[in-house]
Amino acid sequence: MTITNNKGKESGKMTYVVSDSKKNGNSITSIIHSEFVGANGQANNKGTNDVKCENGVMQMNMKVFIPPAQLEQMKAGTAKSNDAYLEYPANMNVGDQLKNGQLNIDYESNNGIKSSIEISISDRKVEGKETITTSAGTWECYKISAKNKIISKIADTGIPITMDVIEWFAPGFGIIKTESKTGKTEITSIK
Repeated sequence: MTITNNKGKESGKMTYVVSDSKKNGNSITSIIHSEFVGANGQANNKGTNDVKCENGVMQMNMKVFIPPAQLEQMKAGTAKSNDAYLEYPANMNVGDQLKNGQLNIDYESNNGIKSSIEISISDRKVEGKETITTSAGTWECYKISAKNKIISKIADTGIPITMDVIEWFAPGFGIIKTESKTGKTEITSIK
């Protein structure tokens, strides 16, 4: 996925590799390895998350929404979080309200500094259906609006960042594109 800022300038690429898919009854769980490479060509961070599909509902681990800068800071130290998943039902319809999601992580660096990050995604609504074309292909997508809020705290001091986000979700595939006031992310290559 290519990430661009609000002026259309590329700020990096996020590569996802799906592995270790396991089926158990009506559930499939896969591990997703991610790597962010900045516009300068240097790999800034790597991560591992999971995605589940149960009874036709895709559930994405919300850790995938942690900004790369925070992931980099959490490498050295210990982190504790709740298991939080954002749901994408296969049978969604235009006008549906989708479930909210909330992720909380408490982190302590090796030098004892405590911090936390809270990500909440709310007011998720299926606004319509659209055909989305990128350099990687064309998909029939549901257009989903949401309000995202991220609060990063160090020593109990934090400033909330809120923004309206639109994402285009292709059932059976995943998120094709996202847009907010800060820029956009879209699939530009599939291998």
